[in-house]
Amino acid sequence: MQGFLGALQFLTRVPVRTASAPSLTRSVPWFPVVGALVGTALGLVILGLGEVVPMPVAAAVTVVLGVLLTGAFHEDGLADVADAFAGGWDREQRFRILADPLHGSYGVAALSGSMLVRIACLAVLTPPVAAAGLLAAHSLGRAAAVGTMTVAPTAKPEGLGADYTRTLRRGPALIGVLAGLAAAALATGWWVGPLALAAAAAAVVVGWLAVRKLGGITGDVLGAVEQVAECLVLVVVTALAARHQLWWR
Repeated sequence: MQGFLGALQFLTRVPVRTASAPSLTRSVPWFPVVGALVGTALGLVILGLGEVVPMPVAAAVTVVLGVLLTGAFHEDGLADVADAFAGGWDREQRFRILADPLHGSYGVAALSGSMLVRIACLAVLTPPVAAAGLLAAHSLGRAAAVGTMTVAPTAKPEGLGADYTRTLRRGPALIGVLAGLAAAALATGWWVGPLALAAAAAAVVVGWLAVRKLGGITGDVLGAVEQVAECLVLVVVTALAARHQLWWR
């Protein structure tokens, strides 16, 4: 369980204590599972709130609670990447922007846009569909990040992204990705097909931009992959919900 506890400690603000420092090699494959647990917790929140307040209110509160639960970890990566990719003129300047703890206009816009998209998507869904969408979005978002680590080069030999990629073994990583897909499939049934494609598209686009702008991925890029994937998955959920019912409804 050290890998699971390490992933839970790293990706959330849940107070978890381990006997020793968590191993990156063991923790990374558990990221999609932790994502599924985060999505389940937020799904229960929106299920409850959706029965007592209008869905736009329930959606806003749920998304804010999700940011608090995860410590805005992935949101910070998205903001840093937006600042670096849009505001940096060359590779060196982009790395300097990524290292800057402050966010600029592009970062704030990306961060705000991510939250607005997620709130808007959840607001138009019924509570049960929103709960299923949250589980799928969070598990597939982390699965997209883990998948990106297995195929993309690292931008530099040091840093969080380099540490992950250097120690990650493809076998356990693939199992972690499949676990994320399984969790999403359990919640959404056949919808998991187009939802997984949306998450994969996010990984491909953000990964391609990272290779072009930086020469590879970093920890911030992986956060951006998760955020873009989460948003795209929820957008596709709204499209599917407008035409089809969930398998368990």
